[in-house]
Amino acid sequence: MTSDLDLRERRELCDLFDEVGPDAPTLCGDWTTADLAAHLVVRERDPRSGPGILLGGRFERYTESLMARELERHGFAGVVQRVRTGPPVGPFRIRPIGHAANIVEFFVHHEDVRRARGDRIRADRTDLDEELWGMLKRLLPLMVRKARIPNVELIVERPDGARRSAGSGEAVVMSGAVQDLVLELYGRSSVVEVDVSGDRSAVARVTSATFGI
Repeated sequence: MTSDLDLRERRELCDLFDEVGPDAPTLCGDWTTADLAAHLVVRERDPRSGPGILLGGRFERYTESLMARELERHGFAGVVQRVRTGPPVGPFRIRPIGHAANIVEFFVHHEDVRRARGDRIRADRTDLDEELWGMLKRLLPLMVRKARIPNVELIVERPDGARRSAGSGEAVVMSGAVQDLVLELYGRSSVVEVDVSGDRSAVARVTSATFGI
Protein backbone atom coordinates (compact mmCIF):
# COMPACT_ATOMS: atom_id res chain seq x y z
CA MET A 1 0.00 0.00 0.00
CA THR A 2 1.37 3.40 -0.99
CA SER A 3 2.06 5.82 1.84
CA ASP A 4 0.39 9.24 1.92
CA LEU A 5 3.41 10.98 3.45
CA ASP A 6 4.17 12.80 0.20
CA LEU A 7 0.68 14.32 0.38
CA ARG A 8 1.30 15.37 3.97
CA GLU A 9 4.62 17.01 3.03
CA ARG A 10 2.85 18.84 0.17
CA ARG A 11 0.08 20.06 2.46
CA GLU A 12 2.40 21.16 5.27
CA LEU A 13 4.73 22.94 2.86
CA CYS A 14 1.79 24.84 1.38
CA ASP A 15 0.63 25.77 4.89
CA LEU A 16 4.13 27.06 5.56
CA PHE A 17 4.16 29.04 2.32
CA ASP A 18 0.92 30.70 3.41
CA GLU A 19 2.40 31.43 6.82
CA VAL A 20 5.72 32.97 5.76
CA GLY A 21 4.62 34.70 2.54
CA PRO A 22 6.34 35.13 -0.83
CA ASP A 23 9.58 36.80 0.25
CA ALA A 24 10.94 34.39 2.86
CA PRO A 25 14.40 32.90 2.23
CA THR A 26 14.97 29.27 1.30
CA LEU A 27 18.02 27.03 1.05
CA CYS A 28 17.71 27.04 -2.77
CA GLY A 29 20.34 29.65 -3.49
CA ASP A 30 18.77 33.07 -3.92
CA TRP A 31 15.26 31.71 -4.44
CA THR A 32 12.51 33.09 -2.23
CA THR A 33 9.46 31.09 -1.24
CA ALA A 34 7.66 32.54 -4.28
CA ASP A 35 10.34 31.14 -6.57
CA LEU A 36 10.22 27.75 -4.87
CA ALA A 37 6.44 27.53 -5.12
CA ALA A 38 6.60 28.43 -8.82
CA HIS A 39 9.27 25.76 -9.36
CA LEU A 40 6.98 23.13 -7.86
CA VAL A 41 4.11 24.16 -10.13
CA VAL A 42 6.05 24.11 -13.41
CA ARG A 43 7.73 20.84 -12.44
CA GLU A 44 4.32 19.15 -12.26
CA ARG A 45 2.32 21.12 -14.82
CA ASP A 46 4.65 22.16 -17.64
CA PRO A 47 6.83 19.53 -19.36
CA ARG A 48 8.83 22.33 -20.96
CA SER A 49 10.43 22.96 -17.56
CA GLY A 50 12.06 19.51 -17.54
CA PRO A 51 15.37 20.28 -19.30
CA GLY A 52 16.04 23.29 -17.08
CA ILE A 53 15.28 21.34 -13.91
CA LEU A 54 17.15 18.19 -14.88
CA LEU A 55 20.04 19.58 -16.88
CA GLY A 56 20.36 23.22 -15.86
CA GLY A 57 22.87 25.19 -17.90
CA ARG A 58 21.48 26.92 -20.96
CA PHE A 59 18.01 25.43 -20.36
CA GLU A 60 17.68 26.94 -16.89
CA ARG A 61 16.82 30.45 -18.02
CA TYR A 62 13.81 29.23 -19.96
CA THR A 63 12.52 27.29 -16.96
CA GLU A 64 12.92 30.41 -14.83
CA SER A 65 10.83 32.33 -17.38
CA LEU A 66 8.07 29.73 -16.96
CA MET A 67 8.25 30.20 -13.19
CA ALA A 68 8.02 33.98 -13.54
CA ARG A 69 5.02 33.60 -15.83
CA GLU A 70 3.25 31.45 -13.22
CA LEU A 71 3.70 34.16 -10.60
CA GLU A 72 2.58 36.90 -12.97
CA ARG A 73 -0.59 35.01 -13.93
CA HIS A 74 -1.64 33.63 -10.56
CA GLY A 75 0.13 35.63 -7.86
CA PHE A 76 1.83 33.96 -4.92
CA ALA A 77 -1.42 32.81 -3.26
CA GLY A 78 -2.66 31.34 -6.53
CA VAL A 79 0.61 29.53 -7.19
CA VAL A 80 0.56 28.05 -3.69
CA GLN A 81 -2.99 26.87 -4.29
CA ARG A 82 -1.85 25.21 -7.52
CA VAL A 83 0.87 23.39 -5.58
CA ARG A 84 -1.71 22.38 -2.98
CA THR A 85 -4.16 20.92 -5.49
CA GLY A 86 -1.46 18.82 -7.10
CA PRO A 87 -0.69 17.88 -10.69
CA PRO A 88 -3.18 17.75 -13.55
CA VAL A 89 -4.38 14.46 -15.00
CA GLY A 90 -1.32 12.46 -15.97
CA PRO A 91 1.31 10.08 -14.56
CA PHE A 92 1.85 12.09 -11.35
CA ARG A 93 -1.80 11.54 -10.44
CA ILE A 94 -1.21 7.77 -10.28
CA ARG A 95 -0.50 7.29 -6.59
CA PRO A 96 2.54 4.96 -6.73
CA ILE A 97 4.18 7.16 -9.37
CA GLY A 98 3.28 10.41 -7.62
CA HIS A 99 4.51 9.13 -4.30
CA ALA A 100 7.84 7.91 -5.68
CA ALA A 101 8.39 11.17 -7.57
CA ASN A 102 7.35 13.49 -4.77
CA ILE A 103 8.18 12.19 -1.30
CA VAL A 104 11.84 13.26 -1.40
CA GLU A 105 11.13 16.35 -3.53
CA PHE A 106 8.57 17.74 -1.10
CA PHE A 107 10.50 16.71 2.00
CA VAL A 108 13.65 18.50 0.80
CA HIS A 109 11.79 21.66 -0.24
CA HIS A 110 9.76 21.66 2.98
CA GLU A 111 13.06 21.63 4.85
CA ASP A 112 14.40 24.34 2.52
CA VAL A 113 11.84 26.69 4.04
CA ARG A 114 11.79 25.30 7.60
CA ARG A 115 15.51 25.33 8.16
CA ALA A 116 16.10 28.62 6.40
CA ARG A 117 14.04 30.20 9.16
CA GLY A 118 15.93 28.30 11.89
CA ASP A 119 13.67 25.30 12.53
CA ARG A 120 15.32 22.08 13.71
CA ILE A 121 15.05 18.46 12.60
CA ARG A 122 11.60 16.90 13.05
CA ALA A 123 12.67 14.45 15.75
CA ASP A 124 9.09 13.22 16.32
CA ARG A 125 8.63 11.95 12.75
CA THR A 126 9.80 8.34 12.81
CA ASP A 127 7.25 7.62 10.06
CA LEU A 128 9.01 10.10 7.81
CA ASP A 129 12.41 8.68 8.74
CA GLU A 130 11.36 5.18 7.69
CA GLU A 131 9.85 6.43 4.45
CA LEU A 132 13.01 8.32 3.52
CA TRP A 133 15.22 5.41 4.53
CA GLY A 134 13.30 3.15 2.18
CA MET A 135 13.71 5.67 -0.63
CA LEU A 136 17.46 5.86 0.01
CA LYS A 137 17.73 2.14 -0.73
CA ARG A 138 16.52 2.88 -4.26
CA LEU A 139 18.08 6.29 -4.79
CA LEU A 140 21.58 5.90 -3.37
CA PRO A 141 22.98 3.80 -6.27
CA LEU A 142 21.58 6.33 -8.75
CA MET A 143 22.99 9.24 -6.79
CA VAL A 144 26.46 7.71 -6.50
CA ARG A 145 26.44 6.89 -10.21
CA LYS A 146 25.43 10.47 -11.06
CA ALA A 147 28.13 11.91 -8.81
CA ARG A 148 30.82 9.93 -10.66
CA ILE A 149 33.09 9.53 -7.65
CA PRO A 150 35.99 7.25 -8.55
CA ASN A 151 37.01 4.37 -6.29
CA VAL A 152 34.56 5.06 -3.44
CA GLU A 153 31.95 2.97 -1.66
CA LEU A 154 29.57 5.40 0.01
CA ILE A 155 27.91 4.03 3.14
CA VAL A 156 25.09 5.96 4.82
CA GLU A 157 24.42 4.99 8.41
CA ARG A 158 21.55 6.03 10.66
CA PRO A 159 21.79 6.24 14.46
CA ASP A 160 20.63 2.66 15.09
CA GLY A 161 23.51 1.34 12.96
CA ALA A 162 21.44 0.36 9.91
CA ARG A 163 23.29 1.02 6.66
CA ARG A 164 22.82 1.50 2.93
CA SER A 165 25.74 1.49 0.50
CA ALA A 166 26.55 2.05 -3.15
CA GLY A 167 29.66 2.17 -5.28
CA SER A 168 32.94 0.31 -4.82
CA GLY A 169 36.38 1.21 -3.54
CA GLU A 170 37.50 3.11 -0.44
CA ALA A 171 34.74 3.07 2.20
CA VAL A 172 33.37 6.47 3.21
CA VAL A 173 30.77 6.43 5.98
CA MET A 174 28.21 9.24 6.18
CA SER A 175 26.40 8.97 9.51
CA GLY A 176 23.56 10.95 11.01
CA ALA A 177 19.80 11.19 11.39
CA VAL A 178 17.94 9.98 8.30
CA GLN A 179 16.45 13.37 7.51
CA ASP A 180 19.89 14.98 7.73
CA LEU A 181 21.45 12.29 5.55
CA VAL A 182 18.94 13.02 2.80
CA LEU A 183 19.54 16.75 3.06
CA GLU A 184 23.31 16.24 3.01
CA LEU A 185 23.02 14.22 -0.20
CA TYR A 186 20.91 17.00 -1.70
CA GLY A 187 23.52 19.64 -0.94
CA ARG A 188 22.09 21.18 2.24
CA SER A 189 25.28 20.61 4.26
CA SER A 190 25.08 23.94 6.07
CA VAL A 191 22.00 22.97 8.10
CA VAL A 192 22.65 19.33 9.02
CA GLU A 193 24.61 17.37 11.60
CA VAL A 194 26.31 14.62 9.61
CA ASP A 195 29.69 12.99 10.19
CA VAL A 196 31.70 11.84 7.18
CA SER A 197 34.61 9.49 7.90
CA GLY A 198 37.11 7.42 5.95
CA ASP A 199 40.25 7.90 3.90
CA ARG A 200 40.96 11.63 3.70
CA SER A 201 41.14 11.82 -0.10
CA ALA A 202 38.01 9.67 -0.49
CA VAL A 203 36.13 11.85 2.00
CA ALA A 204 37.19 14.94 0.04
CA ARG A 205 35.84 13.42 -3.17
CA VAL A 206 32.53 12.64 -1.48
CA THR A 207 32.06 16.01 0.21
CA SER A 208 32.78 17.89 -3.02
CA ALA A 209 30.44 15.76 -5.14
CA THR A 210 26.93 16.63 -6.32
CA PHE A 211 24.49 13.80 -5.54
CA GLY A 212 20.98 15.14 -5.95
CA ILE A 213 18.86 13.72 -8.76
